[in-house]
Amino acid sequence: MIKLENVSKRYLTNTALKDINLEIKTGHIIGLVGSNGSGKSTTLKLMSGLVRPSKGKVLINGKKADRKICTEVAYLSELDTYYSFYTCEQTIYFYASQFKDFNVEKAFSILSFMKLDPKQKVKNLSKGNRGRLKIVLTLAREVPYILMDEPLSGLDPMVRQSIVKGLISFIDLEKQTLLITTHEIKEVEPLFDTVIAIKDGQILDVQTVEAIRYEQNLSIVEWLTKRYE
Repeated sequence: MIKLENVSKRYLTNTALKDINLEIKTGHIIGLVGSNGSGKSTTLKLMSGLVRPSKGKVLINGKKADRKICTEVAYLSELDTYYSFYTCEQTIYFYASQFKDFNVEKAFSILSFMKLDPKQKVKNLSKGNRGRLKIVLTLAREVPYILMDEPLSGLDPMVRQSIVKGLISFIDLEKQTLLITTHEIKEVEPLFDTVIAIKDGQILDVQTVEAIRYEQNLSIVEWLTKRYE
């Protein structure tokens, strides 16, 4: 379980999160949705141990979320963090050397699904293909929690739908939880079973997609718009 207890985060004079309380259990695909600057990316960085809370606790399976929590969490950032002179294949083997849970066979399977050439250098990849490589490297980690910050950013709209379907097939929901922040809500909506709405650093609501669709008769976009009113 990921647990945030009374978590706040400040960057100098800017408050990114205010007294967040949240529990996320294993076996779900969750959308963390909200406008730019709402606190989505900060929430993922706290869970991945990349930043520390100004107040409160962030726990991953009972452990404090710090840099060592990478044994429990795979994090896809909006930033590119590769050695540009490596090929895709070399990048996979480098990640395998860094993470004991990295599944090389799975990585090459996802690489093939993403239609990436193993021998092509990272520096020669388009922005969209670098985005695909990030997805490959993240999903090849066999950890309980996979956190993806805007995984579809920069990808061609024509291929997003097939990549979204691929995300489902490469996640083991008996052992893993996938938490995604995204602006492409309509395209990713079929993935989610739970949605968390965040605004101005505070959690507005947490709902199952089933409740939103069948009890409130709304799409996720309509529900979020309503919660933002």
